[in-house]
Amino acid sequence: MRVSKSFARGGESQACALAAVLALVGIAITLGRWVGQVPGSSWIEAAFHPASGNVAQLVFHFSSLPRSSVAAMSGAALAVSGAIFQHVLRNPLASPVTLGVSSGAQLALVAATVLAPTTLGATPEITALAGGVASMALVFAIASAQGLSSPALILSGLSVGLLCGALGHVLKLFNQESLAAVFLWGAGSFAQDDWSVAAALVPRLAILTLVAAFLMRPLRLLGLADESARGLGVSLTLYRTAALGVAVCMAASVTAAVGMIGFVEIAAPLAARLAGARRLGPRLAIAAVIGAAILLIVDALVQALNEWFGASLPTGAATTFLGAPLLLGLLPRMRAGVAGETSGWAEAGRRLQRPGRLLMRLTLLTLVALVLATMIGRTGLGWSIIGPYSWSALAPWRGPRTLEAFAGGAMLGTAGTLLQRATGNPMAGPEILGLGAAVMVGLAGALLIDPAASQVTLFTAGATGALILLIVLMGSGLRTRFAPDQLLLTGIALSAALDAVIFAFLALNDPRAGVLLGWMSGSTAGADARSTSIMVVLAAILVPIGLLFARSLDILPLGDPLARELGVSLTPTRFGIMLVSAALTAGAVLSVGPMTFVGLIGPHVTGRLGAHRSLLQVPGAALVGGLVMALADWLGRIVLAPFEIPAGLVAALIGIPYLVVQLLRRVPARSA
Repeated sequence: MRVSKSFARGGESQACALAAVLALVGIAITLGRWVGQVPGSSWIEAAFHPASGNVAQLVFHFSSLPRSSVAAMSGAALAVSGAIFQHVLRNPLASPVTLGVSSGAQLALVAATVLAPTTLGATPEITALAGGVASMALVFAIASAQGLSSPALILSGLSVGLLCGALGHVLKLFNQESLAAVFLWGAGSFAQDDWSVAAALVPRLAILTLVAAFLMRPLRLLGLADESARGLGVSLTLYRTAALGVAVCMAASVTAAVGMIGFVEIAAPLAARLAGARRLGPRLAIAAVIGAAILLIVDALVQALNEWFGASLPTGAATTFLGAPLLLGLLPRMRAGVAGETSGWAEAGRRLQRPGRLLMRLTLLTLVALVLATMIGRTGLGWSIIGPYSWSALAPWRGPRTLEAFAGGAMLGTAGTLLQRATGNPMAGPEILGLGAAVMVGLAGALLIDPAASQVTLFTAGATGALILLIVLMGSGLRTRFAPDQLLLTGIALSAALDAVIFAFLALNDPRAGVLLGWMSGSTAGADARSTSIMVVLAAILVPIGLLFARSLDILPLGDPLARELGVSLTPTRFGIMLVSAALTAGAVLSVGPMTFVGLIGPHVTGRLGAHRSLLQVPGAALVGGLVMALADWLGRIVLAPFEIPAGLVAALIGIPYLVVQLLRRVPARSA
């Protein structure tokens, strides 16, 4: 994607003006908060020699000043890191977040806290750097199989990020006491009680800034075509590695200090670039100012909100919530990629001579898996198999959760197929596009209104949230002709903003937050005959409804002009698909949680098995999704028995590596 020429002519003066305005706003808001704490005439005294008996001056010296300093340094460092990523990779979507660097750093820190707190946990910067480098290396290894294209890089980064997140959730699940502080830190907290964090960041970021300045000339040449850069004597591999190393170190240092801070590393460089900062040097400087200003503004607002409502909302969650709309506003100023450039790789596979046999085999395999998952279990005393005499005693406990997991997976597989074909984009799954997060926001709203909301009310609220998100996504997709990059980034931005809303709800310390946490984990432990019956009936109704769109689903990936010529009414058809997809996702989230990745994997598996027509792929994806979730529930029950891993987390740990393996296999693209 390239910056539109009409906007790029604005020049660097426009970018400087934007940075200056944001900086002034950030400084003004910060000074306003300081005035409310300590009179301006006492600032110098409080900053350097606070009176030991003056609580206000002590708070100002040991909390307010270091907090603002850390926020400004973190914002500047993340912005520079993101700008280097985008420049070196020539990809405006590249950032420590979208390439999995921040997630890898966070996972490494969580693992170190659990596994080696006295060694690795005592050196957080080195641990975070190792995790960030390892995750980025994995991302590049995966994306290289697809030629390091923009969609491949971003999808690989998202996959690795989700995998790191799932592994981190497993560690937190079984180490809640030792990781209590990590939950708050992981969402990005600037709370300070001394100058230690600020003092540690200053030398690290100063050294990294000097290294980046030293690399400025080769970095500018890296913006040229590879042949031109080589002709000028630039070692592309050496300088790209060095530049990315600086960017990773900056992101890892910030993550180790304050946790995950989202979207500053994307929004700040994009704002500088689109405001007219075309040269690399000014763009890095302007992005740094914008990033620092954004975090100062957001952190001041977060402190005010926490004081008013008595909450503990971390700044990272609020930054994500506010940064996502900014990113969405910048997207229309960028040229869209070619729609459908990635469509087809998920479906590549052999053609079936007798497609009906595929469904028969999948059905038989599913039935066998459901029976075995119900019969075979494991307790603290060892393995157990239900015999004829004990079936009536144990089947009512295992059967409902197995069937509910299957129903949730079937609905996700169907929703993924509908979305991928409606957009012509195989990356469009309920998890990637944020439908799960939208359902969770709808559920949170329903709980706020009525803590004892019925399952019908919860389903309606969740489906409404997903439908609203889909309408926004489809509206954005129509403007860009469903270009893969734009659709993906829009989904990422909206999903991140909704996740921030969910975390804000959890930060209110409301008793209803526990119910929401149960859904988020994807646990089926609470399944009973009533809830299972509702989900099975829901799946039995909604999955066949998806088949009613079979002809349109075969035509839509070919493009809107051809679809119109073939008699498809685009607006009613897409709205119908959105409505069914929203209902499917809402039902699935109530069963197995929002982040299983089954909605992305189910259609991919059936495509590789040869199901290229919608009439076969929809039920095939439903069976594959249900099979994966049923197995995930079974594995969650037996792997660490008598402890359980929620089925949603197990499915993510199964589905994400599968996607990684598929991305590693180079598959020629073809039209859908």
